[in-house]
Amino acid sequence: MQNAKLSVTEKIGYGMGDAGCNIIFGAIMLFVNYFYTDIFGLSPALVGIMLLSIRVIDAITDPIMGAIADRTHSKWGRFRPWLLWVAFPYALFSVLMFTTPDWSYNSKVVYAFVTYFLMSLAYTAINIPYCSLGSVITNDPHERVACQSYRFVMVGVATLLLSLTLLPMAEWFGGDDKAKGYQMAMGVLALVGMCMFLFSFATVRERIRPAVPSKDAMKADMKDIWKNDQWVRILLLTLCNVCPGFIRMAATMYYVTWVMQQSTSFATMFISLGVVGMMIGSMLAKVLTDRWCKLKVFFWTNIVLAIFSGGFWFVDPSATMLVVVLYFLLNVLHQIPSPLHWSLMADVDDYGEWKTGKRITGISFSGNIFFLKVGLAVAGAMVGFLLSWYGYDASAKQQSATAVTGIMMLFTVIPAVGYLITAGVVRLLKVDRELMKQIQSDLEKRRDNYRELNAYENLDAADPVRKPL
Repeated sequence: MQNAKLSVTEKIGYGMGDAGCNIIFGAIMLFVNYFYTDIFGLSPALVGIMLLSIRVIDAITDPIMGAIADRTHSKWGRFRPWLLWVAFPYALFSVLMFTTPDWSYNSKVVYAFVTYFLMSLAYTAINIPYCSLGSVITNDPHERVACQSYRFVMVGVATLLLSLTLLPMAEWFGGDDKAKGYQMAMGVLALVGMCMFLFSFATVRERIRPAVPSKDAMKADMKDIWKNDQWVRILLLTLCNVCPGFIRMAATMYYVTWVMQQSTSFATMFISLGVVGMMIGSMLAKVLTDRWCKLKVFFWTNIVLAIFSGGFWFVDPSATMLVVVLYFLLNVLHQIPSPLHWSLMADVDDYGEWKTGKRITGISFSGNIFFLKVGLAVAGAMVGFLLSWYGYDASAKQQSATAVTGIMMLFTVIPAVGYLITAGVVRLLKVDRELMKQIQSDLEKRRDNYRELNAYENLDAADPVRKPL
């Protein structure tokens, strides 16, 4: 396929973009609930309300950002320049979000809402173009899986760096002042993330253009995107796929601290080992899809995950070594579907162009990013609401048996149910290996025909004597 193969440097460069996102956003996935309840001082229920309420605004900003990205014209392309333009604001707002002002409780609530909103807005402005970029750097489905595998390995490296350094840096910078420690630690990580974005911008190129360029208004694009039936289904998959893993991630600090009764240094090791497992899972995705269709791999991995996660409920938390080994294996399995999921988003974008004649990449990926953030918000809110329901008290020296049971449910059984639901949604998709071969062949013919037509029309324009047929 033309424009299909990517160099290792470009695959690493593309992965660096999401590494930059996740060295910051990973702190939100792993620590934001714990930070807001135990450091910032908000109630668990209020944290849940905040995480959900910001998503209402995203319903407006995400499709607008997708449309803006689709209509961006620069010497660097449509999506790539946003990595340069938004890198600094994203880093700045992430530090402000992890800053705890010495204000009254009500003022701190307002501050938390405003800074979380600004960080979320910056995340939208950089992540939607970044994710869209993965659809236009190659048109080969196998290369897309390889590219996404590199991406999630780099995400793993960034998350490993985050998990190994955030808590130790917070202690080193802040000592007894945990609030200052988190602020300074996030400042260092945000600077690293910004450099990752700039590296990605410098190494990645856009190659794929729509077979037939569209000049329709945003309203028409918003209407046409719904004609892609697979896009509607991938949105549902995005929502379901993100929830179980994030619920467990958000519950991990509580599980280690209150159920396993372990220290901060153990939590650093525990989370970091899980990240290593996720990196291995990312690499396994390419190996498995070289042999089997990605939809089959996605489905069966989630079935195994559901069994594995549910079985965790019966493991004795005091059996430390067993818990560590099982948590490592669980994270290996958990990460296998992630590269497949994002590769499927690009395939669904191709399917939409094949079916409707229009390639609406920015809006297509903005919908996925919105549903991803909704999934994260629902998962984070569920953690907050259930902790409140079960009587969790951040100031207590020992949690009640009911609170401990709630934490264990969030860490094991509830994610297991989520994995089962995700497996069911995968069965709704039809962009399997054979269909994608047909789609890519048909789209390549359309691009060739469009180039030939343009060349003929340009020849007519240059020669006033020549008559069109």
